[in-house]
Amino acid sequence: MQIGNVTTPFGRRPMSLALVRRQQAASEIRPGKTTDKWKVFRDVSAAMALLGLQSNSLAVLDALLSFYPENELRQDAQLIVFPSNMQLSLRAHSMPGSTLRRHLAALVDAGLIVRRDSANGKRYARKDDGGAIESAFGFDLSPLLARSEELAVMAQQVVADRMALRKAKESLTICRRDVRKLITAAMEEGAPGDWLAIEDLYIGIVARIPRTPDLGDLAGLLEELQMLKAEIVNLLENHQVSQNPGTNESHNERHIQNSKSESINEIEPSSEKEQGEKPVAQQKPSVHTNPAFPLSLVLKACPDVINYGPRGEIGSWRDLMSAAVVVRSMLGVSPSAYQQACEILGAENAAIAVACMLERAGMINSPGGYLRDLTRRAERGEFSLGPMLMAQLRANGHEMRRQA
Repeated sequence: MQIGNVTTPFGRRPMSLALVRRQQAASEIRPGKTTDKWKVFRDVSAAMALLGLQSNSLAVLDALLSFYPENELRQDAQLIVFPSNMQLSLRAHSMPGSTLRRHLAALVDAGLIVRRDSANGKRYARKDDGGAIESAFGFDLSPLLARSEELAVMAQQVVADRMALRKAKESLTICRRDVRKLITAAMEEGAPGDWLAIEDLYIGIVARIPRTPDLGDLAGLLEELQMLKAEIVNLLENHQVSQNPGTNESHNERHIQNSKSESINEIEPSSEKEQGEKPVAQQKPSVHTNPAFPLSLVLKACPDVINYGPRGEIGSWRDLMSAAVVVRSMLGVSPSAYQQACEILGAENAAIAVACMLERAGMINSPGGYLRDLTRRAERGEFSLGPMLMAQLRANGHEMRRQA
C-alpha cells in the first residue's frame, strides 16, 4: 500500500506544507486498524459544515468510495482508487467536469483524500505477474481511515449542537407564548404596571429574532425574555398579594423580621445617621422583598458597580448592597432617599436601581430626585425594575459581544 511516501501534485496544482502534513498523518495509521467506509461517509455527511464541504462534495466522495471494492477500509489494504473523471462523473449523477474538479479539490483541502499522481498525471494501477496491484495512482482514501475517530466526534458534536438548538427554539417559543399571554391578561384585568412599556420591550426582543438563528443568538434572546417574564410574574404576584389583605399582612410580618436581621444590617454606611435607619416598627413594608433577577444578569447589565464592591469585586447580594451605599454617596443621593427606596423596593432591588443609575450617571441631572421619583412610582405600582434593567442590558449588549 502506497501511504508511506510524500508525493507532489501533477501539473500546475501547488504543493503546501499542510498537504505534506496530511500525507504524513495518513501514513501513520495504527497497524490493524479498520473501519466501515459507509459509517465514515455518514460521519463526514453529518459534519460537512464543520469540514467546509457542500452536498456536491459528498456526492463525489460517495462516488470515490463506490470504486473501493470492500466495505471496510483496512490499514493493510490497497486504499487508492483510480477512476477516470468520466467514470467519476457518471457515478456522481453526471456531474459536469468543472464541478467535479472543484469538489475533488475541496475534498483534498478538507483532508479527506490525498492525490497520488503518476508521472504523467494519469490514474491507473500497475499489477504484478500474479495479478495483484503492485502500485496505483489516483485518490488515496487513507485519511478517512486515519481520521475516523475524529470525524465521528465531529459528527456527534453536530448532532448535539442541533439538539441544543432545537431545545433552545422550543424554550424560546414557550417563553414567548407565556410573556404574550401574561401581558394580555394583565392588560385585560387592569393589573397595576406600565404594561404598554413592557409590551414594547417584548415586541423589541421578538423583532430581533433572526430568520435562521444560531445557538448563541437564541441563548441571549431567551435570557432577555426570561428576565422579562420574571419581572411580569413578580408584578402580578405583588398585585395578588395586595388583593389579599390576610396574605399581605403575614407577608409584611415576615419582611419586617427579615429587615431586622438582614436588610438593614446588610447596608453598611459609615454611620447610623448616613444609613438613615428608622426603628423597625416604623418601617414601611416594601413592595418588592426579593430580587426578581439573577445577580449575574444585574452585573452584566451594570458592570461599573463591580468596582465599588468590597475588594473591587461583587460575589453576593450583600456585596452589591454594600457597593450601592458607596455609589449612593458618590452620586449625591441623600440617606433618606435611599432608605425610602429600600423600604419600598426592597434592599436588593434598591441596590439594582442605584447600579443602573451609575451606568447612566451622565444622563441624570439630579440622582436623588430621580431615585425618589422611581420610589414614588413603584409605590403606586407604576414602575418596575425589569424594563430599566433590560434597557441597560441592551445598551451594553454590543460591547459585550465584541469582548466575547
